[in-house]
Formats: sequence, C-alpha cells, structure tokens
Amino acid sequence: MPEPLSARVLPDRVAPEALFLALEREHSDLFWLDAGADAPEGWSFIGTGTRSSFPGEVRLDVATAASEAGPPLRGGWVGWHDYESGARAAGAPVSDAADVPGGAWLRISRLAAFDHATGAVWTVAVEADLDDWEAFVSRVATTTVPEGGPEMHEVGTRSVEARHTPTEYAALIERSRELIRAGIAYQLCLTTRFTVPGAHDGVTVYRRLRSATPAHHGGFIRIGGRSLLSASPEQFLHADGGVIRTRPIKGTRPRGTGAAHDAALASELAADAKERAENVMIVDLMRNDLSRVCEPGSIRVDALWAVETYPAVHQLVSTVSGTASPGTTAGALFDAAFPAGSMTGAPKLSAMTRLRELEGGPRGIYAGCFGYIGDEGSLDLAMVIRSIVIDGADAVVGAGGGITWRSVAASEVAEVATKARAPLMALGAEIPAAWASDILN
Repeated sequence: MPEPLSARVLPDRVAPEALFLALEREHSDLFWLDAGADAPEGWSFIGTGTRSSFPGEVRLDVATAASEAGPPLRGGWVGWHDYESGARAAGAPVSDAADVPGGAWLRISRLAAFDHATGAVWTVAVEADLDDWEAFVSRVATTTVPEGGPEMHEVGTRSVEARHTPTEYAALIERSRELIRAGIAYQLCLTTRFTVPGAHDGVTVYRRLRSATPAHHGGFIRIGGRSLLSASPEQFLHADGGVIRTRPIKGTRPRGTGAAHDAALASELAADAKERAENVMIVDLMRNDLSRVCEPGSIRVDALWAVETYPAVHQLVSTVSGTASPGTTAGALFDAAFPAGSMTGAPKLSAMTRLRELEGGPRGIYAGCFGYIGDEGSLDLAMVIRSIVIDGADAVVGAGGGITWRSVAASEVAEVATKARAPLMALGAEIPAAWASDILN
C-alpha cells in the first residue's frame, strides 16, 4: 500500500496556469484537471504521478461524515479510460487494431489543489516530500504567466483529414434511422473523427482550447507521450460520501450572434421534442445502469432537461443519482455504467454493436472518460468530448450526436461541425470546407 499523502494550505495564491507551465517543463507525465479559465467556483488539480493500472478496487460505498476543510482529492489516481476497452468489457465487438490506444492512469505523487471559490491553494505529497513540493509551488507564486503571443490566437492552414464526408455521414444517419425503425435501437450516438497530421505543441494547443472554450471539466493529461486535451462540459460520473451521480448531455444548439438570437436558440433547445426525447432516453438508460450498483429505491432524477450555456454551445443536461450498495467498487461501477449511455445510445449493447459497423473505425480515447479516483472513495470523471488526443504523428478530434427517428440529417451534420470547430481551431486548423458549408449549417 503506497504511503498516504499529507496536505498543507499555502499562505500565498498561485496561478494554476503558471504552476502547470513550470511543472510541464520538468515532467513528462503530468495532469491538470481544470475547472476553467477564471472559474468562480470548483476545484482544479495539478500534479504528477507514476504510471499505474486502473484502480478498480477502490470502494465507493463510503458514507463519510463531513470532512475537514480542504480539497476533495488528497491522493489517488488520475487518468483516462478509452471507449473500446469499455465496449469490449460490455460484450460489444471492437477493433483489435494495435494502434487503438487503451486506458492510462497515474498514481498521484505530488498534487496542488486550487479552491476557486476562496483562492486557497493546497499542496499534497508524502510527508517526507511535502516541504520540497511546497517550496516548488511557492516559487511559482512569484512568477507571472507568460503571454501567449500571436500563436495563441492564430488559426493557420493545417490540413484536416475527415473520416467521413458530410454526405457519407448523412447516409449513416439514414442507416441509423432505418435501424431505429426496425426496432434494433431507440437511439444511436453516431460519431466521426477529424485528424490533423503532424507534430503539435500540446501545451500551446491546450492554452488555446481553454481560452476559447473554458469548461468546468477541462483537462490536460499526458501519460507515456500521449496527451489528452479536453474542454468537456459533461460530467460522466461523480461519487462522494457513498452517493453516485451522472449528468448526461443530449441536445445541442450553437450560441447565437446576439443576445436575442442566443436566448431564442436556448429556448428552442429547451422546447424541442426530439432533443427532449433523446435526453430522456439516456436518463432512463443511466437510471438502469446506476441501479445495478445502487441501493434499491435510491435512484433519483435530480434534474431533467436543464439548459446549460457554454462559450460555443447550449446543452440540454439532466442529473441522476443513487446511493452506492455495500461493497460497490470503481470497477463495479465501470462494469455497470461504462461506456456512458450518452455516447452509445439505447439499448446500450445493441447500439454499440451497430455503431462499430456504421462508424468504420475505432473511437479510441474519444467517447471514453477522464478524471480522478480518490483513495477515500471519491470519484469525478468527465466525458472525453470537445477534446483532442495528440499522439506523436497527429492529433485527433472526435465529434458526433444522438440519432433518433426524428433526426434530420442536415441538422445532425451541422451539430458535428459545431462541436468539432473549437478543438480544430485550437490545433491551428479549420473545419473542412464541406463540413462548414452554409447549406449544412
């Protein structure tokens, strides 16, 4: 059993971005779980660790009493779980290609926790290392974040390779609708991907991404030379005090060109019958998934069809919760709920099976999840959406949407373009011209 970590609050404030830049220069494996640029509340976590396997044995049925003030994460693991690993475990057929990236986790050795509501910063490390780690973080407090320069805002002419053309994707939507008409699925979360070849500076790209589209579950994780950069708006799973929550997103509109137009788009999303049906189907699926690891009668829909607004999009969000059954572990929760229903469709196994046939290639880390699993039975994992995966020779952006019988192909194609645009711009690229067509958008 690893030595437990100790926590200490710093007397000075530290800019998260400054600490990340200083730490990144010295460590190949590191993480930044980012509550967003200028976040008014929530926590961000920056640190390093040693490579580890998925901590499936962590118990989540821990109804702890109110803890002392301090960060919700004081030791544990940070990393990601890829889509194919989850689909395979659920019994769905997946690609066996050697280039499909698997999950990756770090056992935390050094951690800085930022309380955005108060500005307090906590350092966390083993007792013997705490003074040195505190001194490192304190030195950063006297530095300023370097200006991004022109490269932070420049969108260049880097080429983009799309897995599907808009016409091909529209045809897949119609095939999905036929499967729904035949009763094989109620909903299919159909996805595609865009690849930007060449080397990329992940740190610069992430600074662009978080500046343009800050999100409450953003993040930068680099493990073994592969980097995940995310501006995810979707919390997949949260566990604390023995209560497990999920917040599926289904339903998207772009932001408007002015206040009136923006409000009209949000209202349209809230009232759209297709979007509400798409959302409630995933709510029912997640109620079923959580019921497999939660106490009978404890499942609740805490919020239904709430419109949340982000810099690039409006989203329709619901919240489902339940009380963990005795003995529930992180591994059991993943067996019950991963991959997330919002990224598969329903029924889940049938949807995943058909999606492999339709999509024509693996998803990889996209449509998986990332975040932390704490020693004390806490867990906070976001969906890998609005994200970039950088792996040596190229960078990949996935995007998709839920298809129902009432889906209109042109609208679904436009939604993919809306979701992919900001990550591609952060890479210095533009959405391919065919996907950006005014006819489609």
